[in-house]
Amino acid sequence: MTTPAVAISGLVMRYGDRVAVDQLDLTVKRHTITAVLGPNGAGKTTTLETCEGFRAAQSGTVRVLGLDPRRQRRQLLPKIGVMLQSGGAWSGVRAVEMLSHVASLHAHPLDVPMLVERLGLEECGRTPYRRLSGGQQQRLALALAIVGRPELVFVDEPTAGMDPQGRRTTWALLEELRGDGVTTVLTTHYMDEAERLADHIHVIDHGRLIASGTPLDLTRASGGSTIRLVVTEPFPNDAPLSLQSVLGADTEVARLNERSLLVTGPADASTLAKVSAWCERNDVLPESMTLGQRTLEDVFLQMTGRELTP
Repeated sequence: MTTPAVAISGLVMRYGDRVAVDQLDLTVKRHTITAVLGPNGAGKTTTLETCEGFRAAQSGTVRVLGLDPRRQRRQLLPKIGVMLQSGGAWSGVRAVEMLSHVASLHAHPLDVPMLVERLGLEECGRTPYRRLSGGQQQRLALALAIVGRPELVFVDEPTAGMDPQGRRTTWALLEELRGDGVTTVLTTHYMDEAERLADHIHVIDHGRLIASGTPLDLTRASGGSTIRLVVTEPFPNDAPLSLQSVLGADTEVARLNERSLLVTGPADASTLAKVSAWCERNDVLPESMTLGQRTLEDVFLQMTGRELTP
């Protein structure tokens, strides 16, 4: 039986009196792209830093490729790649020099010129790291993480600061890595990125795993049809309960933010009419009322009550 790429059981991490990770259980299957999502302060960064060996587990167990990331770090390091959100390169080093240096530290690295071309680093190859744009730094960070042919790569915000073409190039490369048998653990603030790339998604909040499944599993869990109601002025505090009482038990109403409600359930003509009548009775002026399908962002906001912001 193949061991998981990552297996976390009962992980607890504290900073003084604050519990950052609270009895967390989480598994990442091999040869997948798995997204770990959570609001700021949810505990995902601490969890992944523990998996990468930067922190020691205070309680519980963490195994990465079957190894303890602290006690067996020397064995694990050649098998993993880590893409940091920022930093990881000397400020004065040229981009291709840095990539070539890191490649020389590995037994069987990827071809550097191929990687430079693939990630569009030709135009900045002789530019010092400190002068690279945010998107260029991200592309170099990804190259540094994968040049050693890792079995498992951790990528943190891989497309932050990139233009649309850079995002598509990065997505295609991560999908190719999966096809080659590489496991990727992804953290991102872009919900469309997680929905596009991830085979499996774990949602963490307040240090605990609150949901897990494929993007389709998560978006279908509470029904697929939605009405997104956006108004010109903030809703009163009791708006979700008030609208829920009008629509009935078959429909769920969630506050997305102060000016948006999401109605999930039978989104037919009758429901639209009831929502419109409720707005009129409560002196609420709609800015838009959109009929559609439940998105991963809708699910995330409903679960955590918080937006996924950088």
